[in-house]
Amino acid sequence: MEAARENPSWKTWFETYGPKLLLCARQWTRSLADAEDVVQEAFVRYWRHQRQLPGDPQALLITSVRRAALDLARRETRRAVREEKADGGLEEREAIFEPLPGDGDERRLEIEAALHGLPPEQREVLVLKIWQELTFEQIGETLGISPNTAASRYRYALAALRKELKPLSYG
Repeated sequence: MEAARENPSWKTWFETYGPKLLLCARQWTRSLADAEDVVQEAFVRYWRHQRQLPGDPQALLITSVRRAALDLARRETRRAVREEKADGGLEEREAIFEPLPGDGDERRLEIEAALHGLPPEQREVLVLKIWQELTFEQIGETLGISPNTAASRYRYALAALRKELKPLSYG
């Protein structure tokens, strides 16, 4: 991430870190398009106003992505309430993951259902730990919780997923 501060090219930086931020944003949004919008909004905000701030740039960006996603969720909730009163329906969620070759769509759906079944606090820690590769200290800083709380939420999430998901049998 230090290269991000030294490299003046936002395009290079975004090409490098954008996919991880998008995956992170997907856990807080209803669709890939919403996640892309959230990442773009957060990245522009970071690049224009926050990149000179002290601290870990990745943590600043993830915090910005999370805030943008929460703002979008609040707007979506208000809109959904208005639409439900008018004609009642919400669109289905889009897929978070592409299925691995041989795993098929059923496994992807099983994993997504298990992830969506986790409490949001556990799900966000899990995504930050696994896909963003943050330490518990970085997760704590990003979410405004202690590193021990982050570690506990991670352990609870893994335990819940182990209970929910059947191991794959290859052979």
